[in-house]
Amino acid sequence: MSLSRRDFLKMLAAAGAMGTLRPETALSAENASKYYEIEPFGNLTLMHFTDCHAQLTPTYFREPSINIGIGEAKGRLPHIVGLPLVKYLGQKERSMYAHAFSHLSFSELAKVYGHVGGFAHMATVINHIRSSRPGRTLLMDGGDTWQGSATSLWTKGQDMIDACKLLGVEVMTAHWEFTYGADRVQHVVKNDYEGNIDFVCQNVADNAFGDLIFKPYVIREINKIPVAIIGQAFPYTPVSNPGYLVPDWTFGIQEDRLQQMVNECREKGAQIVALLSHGGMDADFKLATRISGLDIIMGGHTHDALPDPHLVDNPSGKTLVLASGCNGKFLSVLDLDVRDGKIADFQYKLVPIFANLVPADKKMAAHIEAVRKPYAKQLGEKLAVTKELLYRRGNFNGTSDQMIVEALKEVKGTDFGFSPGFRWGPTLLPGEAITMEHLMSLTAITYPTVVILERTGEEIRTMLEDIADNLFNPDPYLQQGGDMVRTGGLRYVIDPNEPMGKRIKVMETMEGVALNASKKYKIASWASTQPQEGGRAIWDVVAEYLRHHKTIHIKLPNTPKVLNVDGNPGLDLG
Repeated sequence: MSLSRRDFLKMLAAAGAMGTLRPETALSAENASKYYEIEPFGNLTLMHFTDCHAQLTPTYFREPSINIGIGEAKGRLPHIVGLPLVKYLGQKERSMYAHAFSHLSFSELAKVYGHVGGFAHMATVINHIRSSRPGRTLLMDGGDTWQGSATSLWTKGQDMIDACKLLGVEVMTAHWEFTYGADRVQHVVKNDYEGNIDFVCQNVADNAFGDLIFKPYVIREINKIPVAIIGQAFPYTPVSNPGYLVPDWTFGIQEDRLQQMVNECREKGAQIVALLSHGGMDADFKLATRISGLDIIMGGHTHDALPDPHLVDNPSGKTLVLASGCNGKFLSVLDLDVRDGKIADFQYKLVPIFANLVPADKKMAAHIEAVRKPYAKQLGEKLAVTKELLYRRGNFNGTSDQMIVEALKEVKGTDFGFSPGFRWGPTLLPGEAITMEHLMSLTAITYPTVVILERTGEEIRTMLEDIADNLFNPDPYLQQGGDMVRTGGLRYVIDPNEPMGKRIKVMETMEGVALNASKKYKIASWASTQPQEGGRAIWDVVAEYLRHHKTIHIKLPNTPKVLNVDGNPGLDLG
């Protein structure tokens, strides 16, 4: 779809006339244009989104109030949240841009500014960027695209695969895609993406012979500039997710191979070499310091949104590191001025996709309506109503996860309920209905079985220590998973600055009874990385709980007491 500047501004004005721009916000097509009318710069434009987690329609998404940086990461983006972040951005506290990046006054401001994301709205912005820069754009998807919704689970990701083709994605890498199994991923790459989307992963190889499973990189000529995109899938996929789903593949960071691929791309004439990474923000910063000849890293996995890219020194120059948030909430637009085979200058904007400001692309909207129609009754079932904000994002817990662990504990009759530290899942405002669609957007995985574990107090401590090290190890290459496990019925004290084995200081029940090191406790949990036979899916257990209670009151999540973080800008509970 060709979209002129004039047509685009007319579309924004039409959105206002249709009432999608609420008058109380003082929004207008003129205001919208400052977000989406980005003047072209240079001669090459890279667009990037990541971690949309199959959210085809607009949602609310609350950014974290806790994202603690340890060691070199302390006080460095993305480990600045809330008011410190708003001040860092130089924004007014209640502005639309500040709202996009922070959790402050979220319930109130979300009602004012509306939903974010949605593939139909993102398509409109992407089409406009392409039209304003004909023949010089490349659109990349950082992965975690086929997983995170009911329809993506029930269609094995096909709804998202088709949406990405319609969106015009040209290159992608992966993580949660692998949870559909090796055969499914290879089928899609061969049958759906061949000739459409380059699926690149330099760090996924055959266990037995070391042969690469996918293309490690692609070189595309854009506006007569050879551009290499190297793929970096999530290095710890067989650890964070079930290894039995990809039993014959090895992953890892693979620095040596990456350096080899960068050199190879340069030898083949690539003027720009970029890494499409799903390694996590802090790992990308470290990687940028260790690889020579890498111009850009476009990051994902940790769901962080960097308002500005970081220039990182490497052995041969500098690497530009950027990250594009999650849930389809942001689109990175990186304009490059390439001269004499090098980046002479750049212009960058992380564009928030406010659904109230941007009208939906008709073709994408039709696709979304078609793929959702067969499941409309299931998706729309109202299970309960929430009295408070339901959100997931944060190092330790969120109210959505608190709902899940309370459901596990009550329905299964156990001492404790544990839920993984997943970062995906939309937000619900107070008073909204909790539908089956929302529940599935918190739980839709291919290994959802609820299990009952018996663990001693000492074994529980060891479990918490292991997970804490995945999150707070000062070496980002050793941060192997998501956030801390969410706990129901159990509270603890943690010092993130301590070394492995010494972070967990206190463990007790909610009644204040200390856990006995040798006593066995029953835990209801889900998302085990080990094969499970029988058992109920997590969404069935939580749905039973919601239907029974009808109204959910979770004002605050069960968050541990955190020691020695005074002044850390990654913590803002105000």
